[in-house]
Amino acid sequence: MVVVFGGLVDRRFLNDVTVYDSENKLWFTPECTGIGSDGQVGPSPRAFHVVAAIDCHMFVFGGRFGNKRLGDFWMLDTDIWQWSELTSYGDLPSPRDFAAASAIGNRKIVMYGGWDGKKWLSDVYILDTISLEWTELSISGSLPSPRCGHSAIMVEKRLLVFGGRGGGGPIMGDLWALKGLIEEENETPGWTQLKLPGQPPSPRCGHSITSGGHILLVFGGHGTSGWLSRYDIYHNDCIVLDRLSVQWKRLTTINEPPPARAYHSMTCIGSRYLLFGGFDGKSTYGDMWWLVQEDDPIAKRLSAPSSLSESKPVPSSNDSPPLEPKGSQKEENPIAELQKRLQILVSPVPKLGFIDESVDAELIDLSSRLLGEKASSNDPSECIQALRDHWGKSTANSIKLKELAPLLRDYQRLVIRQHIETMASESPSTLASSLTKQIYRFYHVKNASQLRVDDIPKLLSEYKQLLSG
Repeated sequence: MVVVFGGLVDRRFLNDVTVYDSENKLWFTPECTGIGSDGQVGPSPRAFHVVAAIDCHMFVFGGRFGNKRLGDFWMLDTDIWQWSELTSYGDLPSPRDFAAASAIGNRKIVMYGGWDGKKWLSDVYILDTISLEWTELSISGSLPSPRCGHSAIMVEKRLLVFGGRGGGGPIMGDLWALKGLIEEENETPGWTQLKLPGQPPSPRCGHSITSGGHILLVFGGHGTSGWLSRYDIYHNDCIVLDRLSVQWKRLTTINEPPPARAYHSMTCIGSRYLLFGGFDGKSTYGDMWWLVQEDDPIAKRLSAPSSLSESKPVPSSNDSPPLEPKGSQKEENPIAELQKRLQILVSPVPKLGFIDESVDAELIDLSSRLLGEKASSNDPSECIQALRDHWGKSTANSIKLKELAPLLRDYQRLVIRQHIETMASESPSTLASSLTKQIYRFYHVKNASQLRVDDIPKLLSEYKQLLSG
């Protein structure tokens, strides 16, 4: 699951949570709970905040709303989709945007730099996510110049910081490593500027840096053509920092890359990289691209006449094994067979617990009882269709408690079916926009016990829309 929070579209700041299920290739919007100090659910709208994920928890700090820099601190529990506004202690960071942060192991987060509305920052803060205590790291020796819009990522025991903008000078292209972040190592905190061989990225900010296997992948961002230029140049190149050879390498792709952009997100999923969103100086993107190895099953699917241009295949220098199941695995249920014919490479049994209607004993039993004596003369598929017709005419108050679990499972089943049909019927040019608009509030719910009373009318309404679709 890739969780997207907030952002900026056409001068409108967002605070929505949208999730991409990379296994089933669809978006859904979870119904989040958790009231903050302002009485609203979740954080206020914002962009250019920092996010770090530890286990199932997503931590959010700062950002900007309009011209106001924010300094509040939130955590989203993605197991139950609940927000908590956290009261932290210690050396509290000042409100800021365009900072960068990374998780340290499974307990701490490190944050560096940013812009507080008046000056560029070069401070380093460490958060203990258990005690919720912030500590400002005291660092002696040479320091990177203050900056914002840079990238920061933990690699082994070091924080690597690349690029950014600050100090009134040109956009930067320097690479720094910070030691002393791991208590057990007893190292004195200190910065070291790294000058590595190879072809480094041009100076930039608003880029992404993503760790996958033995490489760090830098993509996109924007820079200028020099001191005298007022105009930003947006990039769509891929540069790899190979941790084995310790040098920069240009990643040559076999086809056209995505349009140039900055302030996007890049997520590593197995041996693939998922690019989402961004800004090119004029407009905001909502498209998705996969960066994959040339022999990846996605590339094979896209080369077939009936396949979908969800992304373009490109080679990657990541040596991780492919994610897809081997062809020897049997897929016997109807949806799996349809997926196979459409060359949509999805596991037939997602982690959410989806099961085919033909083996959903509770659904079949409920539909048989609805038909009563007529059930013996009808096959199970007709019984299930009769139950769906019954739910299609029902009101929320008439839904019985014992019906909720099979209704929820059938809702999720119909979501997947409609999504597959959409992918089969849409043209490649309209597919991306149509899929992004399809969001499902209850697709993520693992069992009916997680539903609240006021969820039932919403669930039934979406279910009826799926039936009519």
